Amino acid sequence: MKPRFGDPRDALTIDPEAEARRIETAIRDMVFTQLKRRGAVIGVSGGVDSSVVAFLCARALGKQRVIALFTPDADSSGDSLRLGRMVAEALDIRSFVEDITPILRAARCYERRDEAVRSVVPDYTEGYKCKIVLPNLLDERRYPVFSVVVQSPSGGIARARLTPDAYAGILAAMNCKQRTRKMIEYYYADRYNYAVAGTPNRLEYDQGFFVKNGDGAADFKPIAHLYKSQVYQLAAYLGVPEEIQQRNPTTDTYSLEQSQEEFYFSLPLKKMDMCLYGRNSGIDAGELAPAAELTEEQVDRVYQLIDSRRRATQYLQLSPLLVEPVNEIRDGR
Repeated sequence: MKPRFGDPRDALTIDPEAEARRIETAIRDMVFTQLKRRGAVIGVSGGVDSSVVAFLCARALGKQRVIALFTPDADSSGDSLRLGRMVAEALDIRSFVEDITPILRAARCYERRDEAVRSVVPDYTEGYKCKIVLPNLLDERRYPVFSVVVQSPSGGIARARLTPDAYAGILAAMNCKQRTRKMIEYYYADRYNYAVAGTPNRLEYDQGFFVKNGDGAADFKPIAHLYKSQVYQLAAYLGVPEEIQQRNPTTDTYSLEQSQEEFYFSLPLKKMDMCLYGRNSGIDAGELAPAAELTEEQVDRVYQLIDSRRRATQYLQLSPLLVEPVNEIRDGR
C-alpha cells in the first residue's frame, strides 16, 4: 500500500537559492520598513545557525550594515571565537569581541552553578569541569532525566543524577550567560540603531530550546521557520565555511564540551527534525518510522516528547501578560 504522504526526506529538501532570496527580501522589509533600523547585529557563535543568519543579513542589507558580535566567557570553547571570526572575515563585516566573564563573575554565575553541582557531587571544586546531559531517547523507555557529568583536574569522570533543585540551580545560573550576551547585543544595536537578529531554527524555536529574555530575545528571527536540515542546505548554498558546516552542534555553555543532542534533544538532530516534521504534518508513527530509520515505538516516544516540551515551554513564547490591552498600535498613529 502506498503511504498517504510522500517521503518526508523529500519534503525537507528546499530550493536554497529561492529560499535565500525569499528570506533576504523579508530581512530587508523587517529591518528597514517594519523596524526602521539601519542594519543588524548578530551574535555569532561559530555554529551553523548564526553563520547562516550572518550570511543572509550581509546579502540582504549589505556588509557595511551588519555587525558580528562575539561574547566568549571562561567556559567557552576556543573554536567558537575562531570560527566566528572566520565568518566575519569571509563576509568582510565589522565585528567586536566582548568577554562576558567579569560580568558573570560579578553576578556569581559560576559560583551559583558550582553550589548546585556540589549538592549532588560533594567533591566538585575549583579545577573541575561539568556539563548536564540527558540519556539517549532511543535507548531509554522511561522519561529522560538530567544528570551532571563532572571531570576532575586529573581527568577522572563521574556522573550523578540531578535532583530537581540541583537541576534548577544549575540552569538558572547558566541562563545568566544567555541573558548577558543579549544585553551586550542590544548595547550595539542601540549604539548603531541596528536590529538584533535571532538565530534559532525551527527545531529550537518549536521545542523551547532557548532562554527567555536571553537567546530567545530578538527583533527578528529569519530562520525560525527552517528545520535544521534545511539550515544546512542553505549553509552549503551560501558558502558558509566547510569547517562550520561539519561542526557538531554544541551549546558552548558548560565547561565540558557538550552537544545539543546530549543536552536537550536526546537523539540525533536529523532524526529529531524528521519526527518534528512528521508530528507537524500529522503522519502516523508507523508511517514515519522507515524514513526516520526508527521503530514505530521510538517515533511514538519522540512524538510524546515533542508534545510535552511544547506544553512545558509554552511560557517561553508568551509576551508579558496584561490585565487589558494598553496603548494599542493603530494604523497611521
